[in-house]
Amino acid sequence: MLNQLAAQTEMNIEHQIDILSESRFVFETEVNAINLVKDALDDSFVRIVELISKCTGKVIVTGMGKPGHVSRKIAATMSSLGTSSFFLHPAEALHGDLGMISPNDIVIAISYSGESEEVTRILPNIKIIGSTLIGISGNQNSSLIKYSDYSFVFPKFKEACAMNLAPTSSTTVEMVLGDALAVCLSKIYGFHEHNYAMYHPAGSLGKKLLIKVKDIMHAGDKNAVVGAGTKLKDAIIEMSTKAIGIINIVNELHELVGVFTDGDLRRTFTKEVNVFDLSVDDVMAKTPLYIGSEMLAVDALKMMKDNNISALPIVKDNKLVGTIRVNDILGVGIII
Repeated sequence: MLNQLAAQTEMNIEHQIDILSESRFVFETEVNAINLVKDALDDSFVRIVELISKCTGKVIVTGMGKPGHVSRKIAATMSSLGTSSFFLHPAEALHGDLGMISPNDIVIAISYSGESEEVTRILPNIKIIGSTLIGISGNQNSSLIKYSDYSFVFPKFKEACAMNLAPTSSTTVEMVLGDALAVCLSKIYGFHEHNYAMYHPAGSLGKKLLIKVKDIMHAGDKNAVVGAGTKLKDAIIEMSTKAIGIINIVNELHELVGVFTDGDLRRTFTKEVNVFDLSVDDVMAKTPLYIGSEMLAVDALKMMKDNNISALPIVKDNKLVGTIRVNDILGVGIII
């Protein structure tokens, strides 16, 4: 069966090509298009950026077909970098979704030809609603540009497609232009990594900048705690029950006075002592490292790594409130 499929595939290949050469041609063609657009950036682009930076509503990006996919990505990038934005499908807009647009919004319509039917059909209604329309096109004389309040027109360049038909170079430059818009706007807003983290809580950076030790610590009944003077055998039972690799020793005010780890336990058993005669006071580390509950989990992870330990007590207002382990932090996807 596999041999038949291979033979059929071979028969369907009408032209043998130099794959690497053709691939490099695509790269060169699209890079050339990007460079042409870069050199064509002018005051019209500056005005668009300044306009959007002062927008009191949302930025709505629309396009049909391949430019529609690009529009969706541009809206997503803007949103993640501080510009409230969403994608509007022009065909759905013709059937009620125009109601998502308000007068204080800005609509960015993308069509390389400037004559995409679904896009051009919604332009009059956008004007009636009172939104500001920005047209992005490669055709200065197109319906899109004529309807637009502001516009950016691409210089002429070739598509990477052998027939110069399929959207290739044009969608690439549309994407890059959208990235330029989003990045410029983020810098105008003073958008920084903490803002980015707020919009990306599930991402690596978001976790590093947002998750605090208090969010993932072992607290309450899940924390291993005994009072000062507790018999070591009873402390071992508590340590085994909670299974977090460390037990915290507190005084009558619930202040941390020491810690005892499973590593300390192994070392204790190597000594010629009767462990059943010992209390935790005899074996605990009396000046343990500890952290505050507001510390970022990533900083706690660094601290444990630097000190070659696997767990840290957490203190708030001089009271023990929990314990954090290396595995707790790694378990939520934070790595360094």
